[in-house]
Amino acid sequence: MKTTAHFDVTGWDPASSDQPDKGPEMSRIAVQKAFTGDDLEGHSEGEGLFCGMNDPEAGAGYVVSERFTGRLGNRHGTFVMQHGGVMGPEVEPHTFGHVVPGSGTAELTGLVGTVEINREADGTHTFTIEYHFGEEEAA
Repeated sequence: MKTTAHFDVTGWDPASSDQPDKGPEMSRIAVQKAFTGDDLEGHSEGEGLFCGMNDPEAGAGYVVSERFTGRLGNRHGTFVMQHGGVMGPEVEPHTFGHVVPGSGTAELTGLVGTVEINREADGTHTFTIEYHFGEEEAA
């Protein structure tokens, strides 16, 4: 199965930062999001490590671990996802991510899948998850 939802960043709290004389800065940031979509609705809280975000065209990357709480399809519960992305000169921007195996709770127990996060030209963010439960066939 596969679904796409929109999300808004509802919290962005920098916890620490490394600003070297040369090279890109690195930051640790607590992040919160609100997700809305036909088959995915809820919120998440997580921690991210970011590099080069002051000048992403020169090169940047991030990794985030976050716990989603809400509804996926007709099931409710939580799961943890880990995702990241890179961009820069001569590098096509791309993201990657996975549901952490064994992290699903309640009706989301057994959730397995991949996630992708994109920022659209108008600044909106989309979240796509391709998933199945346990022994079910992947879509």
